[in-house]
Amino acid sequence: MKTLGILGSTGSIGTQTIEVLQRNPGQYNVQLLGAKNNWRLLEQQIRLFRPPWAALADEEAARELQSRVKDLDVQVLVGEKALTDLLATQGFDMVVAGMVGHAGLLPVVSAIQGGADIALANKEVLVMAGHIVTELCRQKGVKLLPLDSEHSAIFQCLQGQRAKDVNKLILTASGGPFLGKTRGELENITPAQAVKHPNWLMGAKISVDSATLMNKGLEIIEASWLFGINPKNIDVLVHPQSMIHSMVEFTDGAVLGQLGIPSMEVPIQLALSYPARWPSPDNYFINWRDFPNLTFSQPDTEAFPCLDLARAAISRGGNAPAVLSTVNDICVEYFLTGKLSFNGIPKVIEHMLAEASWLENPNLSQIIETMESTILGTRNYIESME
Repeated sequence: MKTLGILGSTGSIGTQTIEVLQRNPGQYNVQLLGAKNNWRLLEQQIRLFRPPWAALADEEAARELQSRVKDLDVQVLVGEKALTDLLATQGFDMVVAGMVGHAGLLPVVSAIQGGADIALANKEVLVMAGHIVTELCRQKGVKLLPLDSEHSAIFQCLQGQRAKDVNKLILTASGGPFLGKTRGELENITPAQAVKHPNWLMGAKISVDSATLMNKGLEIIEASWLFGINPKNIDVLVHPQSMIHSMVEFTDGAVLGQLGIPSMEVPIQLALSYPARWPSPDNYFINWRDFPNLTFSQPDTEAFPCLDLARAAISRGGNAPAVLSTVNDICVEYFLTGKLSFNGIPKVIEHMLAEASWLENPNLSQIIETMESTILGTRNYIESME
């Protein structure tokens, strides 16, 4: 039986991964569960799977967990270094990267170094260090399987196709909860409104990214690294029904799209089962007689400038996407705690991109330095605005 580690096991991706595993018992031996600080849910997951290792980023939460699971044969790891050391040396067959934001970079790199295939939901890993991660995957001979619904759709549409026959990729976007609103109407948006996505069950951070359209900008960068496509050949279309998860246009004008219900469990399941397909429950299947009308429109980048900011970072290259991703992480954190307005997110990102020191071809250490300095600079800038 293949061994599996789940990073971000208490978050949206992690809990849905566990739902898929429970429906398909005997496929994987879960040996590692990792989370930030939710020790209560992690304890439940440990008692379900009985893994030899669990990891928490927060030291106080780890102490609490250790006291709760002392009756079990599980080692509780604390902090990033302990986790990355384990991932680099243990040699899991697969690691689900379901954590959020820039915190996923070093654990994913370590898991690849350890020879694990990666089921990747953490798009920031490729945004920040796509050139490093994809080359490391090539060197280690490991698979990088996308968990995002959009990238899973493209992955499926490209099976059996020649790269030279691809004309462009088309990422679909729901438009989020504020589709059709003007920039002025977005000024007083609250966190509670922003995390209420109309179609998808997601965590708070990615829900805000969807609402600002930054998520789609990050996905353009991720897709370019996953599939070797120039970002200029990746389009975005707003598709509110979220039934077509993305499309590939070929040089002869043919277009292949992947359709399905809006559920992250479908691409999660495919990544875990690939190249096989496990059966799904009845409610995962579309009733075509009740199929809705499908509509498409261009994104409104005046109201949602984050998409253009992402394209600007892609165009500049180097460490600019790492700056973009890191600043966005901090902005969303401040927005969710009521310390930054919704429209303040792109304003801060634009400022920090302009102020950042640019590196043309950064190595991993330089990416980490960029990330650390950007975190500090962004916090200082936001607090100076108050």
